[in-house]
Amino acid sequence: MNRRRDDEIRLLPDEFQRLRDLFNKHCGLQFGPEARTSMERRLRERVVELGLSSFAQYYEYLRFHSRGRAELDEALELITVNETYFFREDYQLRALMTELVPMIVKAGGARGRLSIWSAGCSTGEEVYSIAIAARESGAAERREVRIFGSDISRRCVIAARRGVYGASSFRATPPELKRRYFVERPDGFHVADELRTLCQFGHLNLLDSSRAAVVGRVDVIFCRNVLIYLDEESRRRVIDIFYERLSSGGFLLLGHSESLLNVTTAFELVHLREDLVYRKPAATLRLGIPEISPDRGGPERGGGEEGG
Repeated sequence: MNRRRDDEIRLLPDEFQRLRDLFNKHCGLQFGPEARTSMERRLRERVVELGLSSFAQYYEYLRFHSRGRAELDEALELITVNETYFFREDYQLRALMTELVPMIVKAGGARGRLSIWSAGCSTGEEVYSIAIAARESGAAERREVRIFGSDISRRCVIAARRGVYGASSFRATPPELKRRYFVERPDGFHVADELRTLCQFGHLNLLDSSRAAVVGRVDVIFCRNVLIYLDEESRRRVIDIFYERLSSGGFLLLGHSESLLNVTTAFELVHLREDLVYRKPAATLRLGIPEISPDRGGPERGGGEEGG
């Protein structure tokens, strides 16, 4: 059989529809018509590598081949956005240590241990930023701190565990913190061991509720710049999983362009000095902080931004 030239392999509209529906069913990602060109460019190499001659054959491979599930993971590695850096949206880190942790402790939570989940942690910068904030605030001295980072990308999880970063990851990092918590070596800046001891990473599809149980109960969830890539039904499923994983009185922090507006949830909206966050209510909480109720909704935060 004569194979078509690589540059002749095009992602036709009906093929794009089938592929994006498959990706959506697997992990909730949604792709608009404008994504067809980039998906074609990013996945064409996989089609060629597998010796296939069309995206229609690639779809069949993903659906029915014995290695289809592994290839699905490979495809998601190529089409997902994983841009991040240390201390992104750092006002939330300030809020975490100066407002949220004291609230949790006052309400009787985090007895001896503070547990935090970074859901969609990309290559790990967010997790290590949280660890630095815990160290700098003294929270890691007063109690055990556990930070778990998860991502749907296996490559991102491997990179996060390795903990070696280039200059672009430090665009918002204060120089003194870079010197204190990273060791410069020929291959990049290595995360110091005192941070590594606080952090764990794992591969996780946020729609997989049974796998999410391995996270255990947590006091705080960071899920920033993830929900904007999911369809409405998937967002609802993920929010339900977050609610289940949070301890009573625990907090959910979203990206600045995200909110739970139009998503019916049991979360309470809490106003902080620099942010709006969501809390899983507990009947015994009487913290005297303003909330918006009864609809649990909140204003959209301005602007849009891609992120991991």
